[in-house]
Parts: sequence; C-alpha cells; structure tokens
Amino acid sequence: MSYIPHTKKQTEQMLETIGASSIEELFSDIGPSLRPKSFNIPSGISESQIVCYMNELASKNTIDLKSFLGAGFYDHYIPAAVDALANRSEFYTAYTPYQPECSQGWLQAIYEYQTAICQLTGLDAANASLYDGGTAIYEAAMMAIRVTGRNKIIMDSGLNMIYRTMLYTYTSNLNIEFVETPVVHGQSCREEIYKHLDDKTAAVIVQNPNFFGAVDNHSDIVDKAHSFGALAIMSVYPVSLGLLQSPGEMGVDIATGEGQSLGIPLSFGGPYLGFMACKQSLVRKMPGRIVGATVDKDGKRGFVLTLQAREQHIRRERATSNICSNEALCALRASIYLSLLGKAGISELAKLNYDKAEYAKDCLGKIPGVQVKRSSPTFNEFTILINKNADVVVEKMIDKGFAPGFPLGRFYKGMNNYLLVAVTEKKTKNDIDQFAHALEKVL
Repeated sequence: MSYIPHTKKQTEQMLETIGASSIEELFSDIGPSLRPKSFNIPSGISESQIVCYMNELASKNTIDLKSFLGAGFYDHYIPAAVDALANRSEFYTAYTPYQPECSQGWLQAIYEYQTAICQLTGLDAANASLYDGGTAIYEAAMMAIRVTGRNKIIMDSGLNMIYRTMLYTYTSNLNIEFVETPVVHGQSCREEIYKHLDDKTAAVIVQNPNFFGAVDNHSDIVDKAHSFGALAIMSVYPVSLGLLQSPGEMGVDIATGEGQSLGIPLSFGGPYLGFMACKQSLVRKMPGRIVGATVDKDGKRGFVLTLQAREQHIRRERATSNICSNEALCALRASIYLSLLGKAGISELAKLNYDKAEYAKDCLGKIPGVQVKRSSPTFNEFTILINKNADVVVEKMIDKGFAPGFPLGRFYKGMNNYLLVAVTEKKTKNDIDQFAHALEKVL
C-alpha cells in the first residue's frame, strides 16, 4: 500500500528504501520550475470524509444555469435508453474490431451508424467516425487535396472559428494555400468565393447553418466549384437535417460535422464525435475505418473492416489518415439515439428546435436595446445585437442563472456587442420568457 510520509523519520525511511540520499536527489530529473512547491500534505481521511469534502468543493460550481449557449455544441435531451444500452459491458469494453469473428456485434453497430449518417446527409458512404467536428473538417480538406492533386482551399468565414483554428494548426507544416471569404448579411459571399476559384482550388468549405446560425442553400456554390474541378465540403449540424435540405441534395461531395448533439453529453469538452460522409466515387480516399457487409463461405451475412487505408495497414506515405484511436463508443451512442428517434422523430425534433428559437426571437426582439438579426433564415441559433458589451452582459446574466449565449467579439473583430443565442427542445416557454425578462433587466 502506498503512503505519503508525514514525518522526518518516515521520509528518511522512504528515501533509504528507494536508494535516494535526499528529496532533492529524488526529484533531480525534474526541472526546478516543475517541482512541487511544498510537501505539506494533510493526513489521510476516510472515504466518507473525502466524499463529503469533494461534494463541498463541487457545490461551489454553478451547475444549474439555464443554457442558451451553442456555437457548435448543444444541450439536447438524451433519452435514458442511450445510456442504458451504451453502458453495457460488451460495448464499453470493446476496442478495435480487427478480428471480425470475435466482433460481429460491434461491427454491425458501426455499420448501422454509418448507414444512419448516410441517410442523414444524403450521401453514399460514411466512415466509422472521427475525433470531432474540427478534425473531420481537416480530414475532408486533406481528402480533397488527395483527390484533386491541388493545394488551395477556399473557406467561408461562416465556418466555426474553432474548426478553422484546428485546420490551420493541423496543416501548419504543409504547403497549403488557404483563402477565407467573408459572410455578408449572414450568407456566404458568392462574389468573393467565385473570385478566388481557379484550377488550383482543391475544395470550397462552407457550413450550414453557419456559425452565426444562418441557413443557406449552397447549391450554386457547389455547382461553381465543380465547374473548376474542385470539391465541395460542407460542415453540418446533424439535428438541423431533420428539417433542412441535406448536403447530398445540394450536390456536396463531402459532408462533415460534430455529432455531439446525437445523444452525447456536453461534459467538459468531450469526448465528442466527428462524422463524415461522401459520394461513392470518393470512398477509397476516405480516412479512418469503414465497416462493410459481406457473406461468409456459407452465404451467411457478416461484417468486416474494409478499405483499410490507414497508416497501420499500408505504407505510411500512402495512408489516408493517422487516426488510431477508436471513437466507436460515441458513434454507438449516436446510432442508438437516431434509432430511437427514427425518420419522423428527427424531423419532429428539428421542427421543435426551430419553433422554440423563433419564439425566442420574438421575445428578445421586443426588448429595448436588442436587435435580432433577421437578414437570413435560421434554424435554432441566431445572432442578436445588444446595446452593451456582450462579455459584460454574459457575466451579469450568469449571476441571474442564465448562460445567455456566445459573445461573438471573442472570435470576430468589431462584434463586441453581438451575442449568439441557441435554443433547443429542452428550453420551455417559461425558460425563454424568464431569459428575456432577465436580459431586459440587465440591459
């Protein structure tokens, strides 16, 4: 049993046992700036005492805020069946299903997930999940570069700033030209995108709804990109696809997104779920794992990993990705969630989100000092302009029990008075009314 020495004698005994002459020698491999400042550690206490102490510390956190915060991550209701099924030991202890004869259950679960993502996005093939929405964008961009042999990416600035930052970080040592085009009245600026399209362009990246919550039909941009031999990549909010036109219907080549809203709790930043789907013609360039259905020698249906083009399977220089970890538990949650809702359920959920957001728009728009931006249609997230600094307002609203949204000035210059507000099905009419009342008082 390990213990923490509390007396000089105990310390000397410990040092003698491990063969160190002093505490300084014990920590000699650790730089002075990284060493413990003190070893004045209190005596041990019982389990019940430590539980009480930790609960006391946790109670100092504000955990009962009514959240209207989105910006790519959303507070949706998760049916109890998702936890009940995903927490079964045969699922949460499983890892990479390299041996199909031992992993048919897992492989089928992933196959069903891929099928659901294809149906949601309107595209032909999906992989067995990526790390998160930002990683998925990076993988899609690299996929387009491999397919086209070009190195220029045009990126709409309505793409989530977190994703853009990740994309720049991942590619910092690569010879890739990035062009960011502006958003005009909430919409992708066609003029700027078309101006930069040329025979060096590998892909155009857009998001729908974009970071400001605006909904757009990008079919014309997709067609224009194709006319130059470039691919069209779209990041999407999966719940919105129960109501909005799918990437496949717009002719998009690769669709990606953050799957957190599909039955995965917000936690403290993860783990989340990146999804990716593409046209059949591009499937051999798709990164990560892909599960396929086949038959055995007796004609019995089975499932296997297929098109394994990762760095663990073929020569490094030919690999489509260096993704090694298995995200399938998050993918399983998404598959269970979508199965519970079904086609009608996801449409009803999307409509509920839209309707509640429209009600919130009306309530907030009546407050003196608030201007709801209505230049573009939205789904369940929208932008408001307020008469005070958004950071200051957010701080005061938190004191009133509300996380009122994301201050856009943190990502966009000149938008210090703009707030991005998200409304999900979890927000009741009373929640929205109270939110509007509190905001009016703060302003």
